[in-house]
Amino acid sequence: MNSLPVVTDTSTQHWTPTRRGKVRDIYDLGDSLLIVATDRISAFDVILPDGIPDKGKVLTQISHFWFKRLSHIVSHHVLTIDVHDFPDPFSSAPEIFWGRSMLVKKTDPLPVECVVRGYLSGSGWKDYLKTQSISGIPIKSGLKESEKLPDPLFTPSTKAELGEHDQTISLATVEEKVGIERAAQLKNLSMRIYQEGAAFAETKGIIIADTKFEFGTDQEGNLVWIDEALTPDSSRFWPMDLYRPGGAQPSFDKQFVRDYLLSVKWDRNPPAPSLPPDVVETTRKKYLEALRLLTGAGIQ
Repeated sequence: MNSLPVVTDTSTQHWTPTRRGKVRDIYDLGDSLLIVATDRISAFDVILPDGIPDKGKVLTQISHFWFKRLSHIVSHHVLTIDVHDFPDPFSSAPEIFWGRSMLVKKTDPLPVECVVRGYLSGSGWKDYLKTQSISGIPIKSGLKESEKLPDPLFTPSTKAELGEHDQTISLATVEEKVGIERAAQLKNLSMRIYQEGAAFAETKGIIIADTKFEFGTDQEGNLVWIDEALTPDSSRFWPMDLYRPGGAQPSFDKQFVRDYLLSVKWDRNPPAPSLPPDVVETTRKKYLEALRLLTGAGIQ
């Protein structure tokens, strides 16, 4: 376990990220960005002290798989993931950037998260118990936790700053933020991507219970799919063979880490506790299994 390399920070004496998110280090290269998925992992909006080996590579390679597969629905921002095509000095450091980095074209990101829910889980389940609705959308009574919804729902949210929580917003609020026509585009594209992606994932034994997308606009004002695509970090991935509605589901994402942190009664405030080696390794295997099932390949 200890011999596996973990990349939690890509800074060196030669380069420093322009911006750091919970997982990604972002380098502004002028007319493009280099987005590097590190092995950092967060839970309850706090970055944990331990990374998960290979996690960043899994996220990048799953995203690239979906961007290519679903590009007929909407264009995406990826230029290349081949480190040899990166500009200097990044091309000279494959030990850091190989397999976990995307060179992407710059866009103007839209100020909303496009969330699509196909199953009754997470905050949607809590909302349903209180109001028999999700984000103000009425849902029929009598549904169980994790049950498939009659139809997928578009439940957008704010795009929170690092350390803050996204807040669910109505479609009307999205219209106020980006305009009526653009809001309709976001909803329609999000639903199409989710439905086609979820249908494919089911053929590979994975239920995508919900997910979130981000979009930006290019210089011509066209919508572009950005950030990440249907990954275990941006979605709930459940194994189909273990799916049993009526409670929480086993998953391919970091729920295993959240469950551990809840078991040790962490108060969800920094600093977060360290993860035991077995929790790290089990989580790593879940991410790798998601990649293998979806793409038929391991990390590259």
